[in-house]
Parts: sequence; structure tokens; C-alpha cells
Amino acid sequence: MSTTRIGIIVGSLRKDSFNRQLAKAVAALLPQPLQAVDIPIGELPLYNQDLDSALPEAAVKFKQQVESVQGLLFFTPEYNRSYSGVLKNALDWGSRPWGKSSWPGKPAGIMGASPSQVGTALAQEHLRMVLSALDVPVLPQPSIFVQYGEGLVDADGRITNETTAKFVQGFVARYVAWLDKLAAK
Repeated sequence: MSTTRIGIIVGSLRKDSFNRQLAKAVAALLPQPLQAVDIPIGELPLYNQDLDSALPEAAVKFKQQVESVQGLLFFTPEYNRSYSGVLKNALDWGSRPWGKSSWPGKPAGIMGASPSQVGTALAQEHLRMVLSALDVPVLPQPSIFVQYGEGLVDADGRITNETTAKFVQGFVARYVAWLDKLAAK
């Protein structure tokens, strides 16, 4: 049985962000043979098309990391009713230069955590639209919006609320089943 590498991309740079904590918890829930691979975005410079002919080292490394995985899990905060600028920047770098996108065909799941009751619903919808343009198939259902409260994820990366833990585990199970279905085609 070969390992399936799942890239974890967190759209927040804050060290202890809600989404980083959620990503850690979800990574621990991935069953074998899936392996979570952190793909950081914080070192990417702002995208500049003038650099397409000689990509910065951070962009080259990022693209290689995306290309090395078989699937993706995005964890997005919601800023001003959309996803973060740093995540958009990463998506742009991964798609450039024209004709050399690293994204096509990587099955993705989207999650987000926020203190808000509506979570990251709008950010996720915007992200779905952009991923569609990048030829990234996205798990259609379930949509998962986690209302984050202090202590939801413990120091060991476990979700402490039983209802939320079951909800997130259901998402992971659905994503894994979807990956299996896609691989069987």
C-alpha cells in the first residue's frame, strides 16, 4: 500500500491561528495510507508577473511541494467576507508562469474556523470559485464551517468538543472516500 500525500495549506500566517490549530487536528485524523504534508505560504513574496521568467526560490519550492502531493486540504480564515490575501498570493504563485500551473487535478477539501457563527462560509465559496478556475476539483459536500472557541483544540491537536470532533471526522471520512473514488476511475 503506497502513501498518499495530502498537502495542508493554511490561509493564515498567525502562529496560533484557529485554522492552523484545526489543520493540526485534521492532519491527525487522516487514516493510513494518507500522510499530511504541511505546505507553508508565509515565505512567498507578493506575486509579480515580472518574476515569471525567473521564479523566486520560495515560489519554486512552493510549486514543488504542491506538485509532490496527491491531494490538498485548505484551511481558510474569513477576512472581509473572503479568504486571505496570503492564500490568494499562494494560489497565484502556484498557477504561474502561464501554462505551468502546479494545481490541476489535485482533489481538494476546504475547511475553515472562525469565532463567528457563520464561520468561513463566504471565504470558502470564493475559494471554490478560484480553485475551479485553477482546475482543482473540490469535494462538493459537506461544507464545513467550524465555530472556534477557546480550547476547541487542545495542545496535542485534538478537538475537545465531541460534536465538533464527530462533524470534522465525518468530513475527513467523506474526503477520504472521495479520493478513493477518484483514484478508482
